[in-house]
Amino acid sequence: MVLSPEARTVQPGRLFDPGHNCWRVEPCSRAAFLVDGQAYFTAFREAALLARHSLVILGWDFDTRVRLVVDREPDGYPDRLGPFLSALLVRRRRLHIYVLVWDFHVIYFRERQWWLPSHLLAQRRLHFVKDGAHPVGASHHQKIVVIDDAVAFVGGLDFASCRWDTPEHRADHPGRVMLSDGSPCRPFHDVQMVVDGPAAAALGQLARQRWRTATGRLIPAAPSRTGADPWPASVVPHVQDIRMAIARTMPEGEQQPEIREVERLLVDLLRAARRSIYIETQYFTSKILAAVLAERLQEPDGPDIVMILHPNSDGWLEQHTMDVLRGRVLAFLQSMDRRRRLGLYYPRLSDFRGQCISMHSKVCVIDNAYVRIGSANMSNRSMGLDSECDVAFHAGGDPRLEARVAAFRNGLLAEHLNVSPEDVERALEEAPGLIAAINSLRGDGRSLAIFDQQIPPEVDELVPDEEFVDPSRPYDAQLIPVEHRPSARRQLAMGAGMLLAVVALAAAWRWSPLGEWLELSRLLAYAEAFERSPAAPFITVGVFLLGGLLVAPVTVLIAAAILTFGPIHGFIYSFIGMTLSAWLTFLIGRLMGRKAVERWSRRLHRLSHRLAEKGVLAVVTVRVLPVAPFTVVNMIAGATHIRTRDFLIGTIIGELPGLIALSIFVDQITSTIRHPGAASYALLAGSAAAILGGLWWLRRWLARRTAIPRTEGMKAECG
Repeated sequence: MVLSPEARTVQPGRLFDPGHNCWRVEPCSRAAFLVDGQAYFTAFREAALLARHSLVILGWDFDTRVRLVVDREPDGYPDRLGPFLSALLVRRRRLHIYVLVWDFHVIYFRERQWWLPSHLLAQRRLHFVKDGAHPVGASHHQKIVVIDDAVAFVGGLDFASCRWDTPEHRADHPGRVMLSDGSPCRPFHDVQMVVDGPAAAALGQLARQRWRTATGRLIPAAPSRTGADPWPASVVPHVQDIRMAIARTMPEGEQQPEIREVERLLVDLLRAARRSIYIETQYFTSKILAAVLAERLQEPDGPDIVMILHPNSDGWLEQHTMDVLRGRVLAFLQSMDRRRRLGLYYPRLSDFRGQCISMHSKVCVIDNAYVRIGSANMSNRSMGLDSECDVAFHAGGDPRLEARVAAFRNGLLAEHLNVSPEDVERALEEAPGLIAAINSLRGDGRSLAIFDQQIPPEVDELVPDEEFVDPSRPYDAQLIPVEHRPSARRQLAMGAGMLLAVVALAAAWRWSPLGEWLELSRLLAYAEAFERSPAAPFITVGVFLLGGLLVAPVTVLIAAAILTFGPIHGFIYSFIGMTLSAWLTFLIGRLMGRKAVERWSRRLHRLSHRLAEKGVLAVVTVRVLPVAPFTVVNMIAGATHIRTRDFLIGTIIGELPGLIALSIFVDQITSTIRHPGAASYALLAGSAAAILGGLWWLRRWLARRTAIPRTEGMKAECG
């Protein structure tokens, strides 16, 4: 079941609500749709040549090797992005260029440019920053370019590998290659928008805010322009004199409140539809948006819903995560489609060795009334975890604007169906709805094909819930409400007490009769004899199992194992013992049942509900930040009927950080006892200081956390 967002009454033409579903609504004299990379790169180049004071680029990726011009005669300027920007700086002595790009994860290292070439680094008026100021697991996904606060581009396209393409999507086009090794890329479809006027100035303000957050420095506002208009010469405006809404996603951070304008805007747009909803998206995994579409599918006279989808993700990891989550969501929507108003398609090519177009666009067209274009996919992370920026406008009942909106949608369909826009318009006039019109134009070869991807059950079983793979909020804000988390003072006191006890024990061992009573050589001899025994690993694991049944402190067992076997083997045996002990007590909790376990405490009753709802991530969190003893958490998890797979994945991930830290610290204590001296004491003190510092940070972190409203997950099997 999906918990649908609360419905909101929206008057026709007044959907945009600053502070709710958008940041600002600003006048825009001219706007145009730039379909596919060739149109965008050409328009950017033309506008950049007219820049006088500032050129600001925000991106998820940025590669100076990108070719801006492929199929055109040279005009005296370099065709590649890096040399082109250098030439601009030489030509315009007052121009400053600011590039703010996501400080990407190492998994992208093969397809990214790691550093700028020397000719750009030498430019004093080119300011390049990698922005890593975001929660763990998030990214900066906004794609914005602003020129002199007069013209701005926003949408789904970065200056990156494999983005350039034409609407023809010719097979093996020489301009569409991987920049790292020259290998061919599959055809690529995306959409950008260019705007001017106060809307462009507002996007400039957004870009400056991002720059200040990342660097602590200000970008001066561009002065009023005199001279040439920076509007790209080859671009004819599609719409004029409109009001443009700007919506953002920003995750909760230390000094940043959560912003979910994009999600609210999409919810309101989907609910405003009367006849048709047209969507292009790379990912569709958002449970909130799926809930709204499910509502519309159940209405007696609801709109046709057409989704043009990415056929299959690039790479094994995305295919076995995001594609599986999408399969679950689409199966749920298909189960709601009793009136056959859901059309799922993907663009198919006939001449590219069986491959399909890479759908990267983020477009939503509602009736002939609303257009939304931006960087946000219809995924959970785009709704609340990654930074995003979308723009949208309303035709306002103006027949000329409505015709332009219809022409934009029809042009996209014509490109995908390999027919003319006039053919699409004619089919819409003759057919009863959007889906029927599309089906009447579908053909062999290049066209729109039915999206019917089936996720094998064995693959579906291996993929955790969306909270782990595709979270809608930062991991540390999702799971355990503040009232369920242990007191920060208690955490500090316990941690400090443990450290003091360990240090006191070491001192007593060194400078009191305790060292004689428990002679170190004798104890070490016993430990070494036990370590050499073939049965030692099995006995150690058995002790962990017995300790779990007796609710023994697991940290004591880990410390004993590391003292006996050393940091490596002690870590391995502790890891195996903890995992098996967790599994055993989990099974006991399952046999006992929820009611028997929850009798222990009302607090545990609430914890059991949270574990049942949140799956893998809840288990990870209660391992990293325990709210109950190890054995108790395991039994509660078993009683909630959380999936065994999710429990084991969460346990393994959650126990590793503490186990690694404890292994290092206990080994350092052992080294200090065996080899006392200034260096070993300093290392021990440094380790203790690091742990206390971590506890101090944890206290501040816990104080900042707030409870997040719970959302029911969607339970739908992949068809």
